[in-house]
Amino acid sequence: MRDNNEYVRALLGLYEKSLMLHDTALFHPVLKFHFIDACAHLDYTLGLLSYNYASPKNIMGMEYLRWRIDEEKKNDRPLFRGFVNWLKEAHPDRFERLPTIWRAVYDDEDPAGYRSFRIVLDPDSRTAIPLGFFTMAIDELFENEFLKSLYEETGSLARLFEEYRASLSA
Repeated sequence: MRDNNEYVRALLGLYEKSLMLHDTALFHPVLKFHFIDACAHLDYTLGLLSYNYASPKNIMGMEYLRWRIDEEKKNDRPLFRGFVNWLKEAHPDRFERLPTIWRAVYDDEDPAGYRSFRIVLDPDSRTAIPLGFFTMAIDELFENEFLKSLYEETGSLARLFEEYRASLSA
C-alpha cells in the first residue's frame, strides 16, 4: 500500500465502517444485494486507484464482481434500476435522499455506471474521480437513517420497493 496515495485513506475509511448495530439478515433482499454491491464497486474502484491492477486484493474483488453479474439477474434484483427511476418520478424527495452512488449508477438520465467493474461518473472524462466523491459515497451508504430504511419489515425504502413491485403486477 502506498502511504502517500490519498485513495488509500478512502479505502481504509470503507474498511473502518461497521454494521455491528444492524442485522443485515433482516434487510430487504434486493436492497441488501445492491447495498453490498455498491460497497464492492467502491472497494474495487478504490483498490485500482490504490494498488497494482494485478494485486491479489484487486483480483479477488474482480472475481466477486464477475460472480455478481449472474446474481443480479435473480429474483427481484433486476427491478432495482426501475425502482430508482420510479422513485425519481413518484417520490422525488426520497430519490434525492438515496446514496449518491445509487442515484448516479441507476438513474437512466445519468451517464454514470459500472464499467469493467469500476465506478465511472463521466464516460467521456479522462480525469480521476475526486477523492471527495468516494468519502461522501461511503459515508452516505453507512448513514444510520439510510441503513434503517433497508429493513424488510420496517424500513421506509423497503416499503417503497414493495409498493413499486406491486405496481408492476397491477
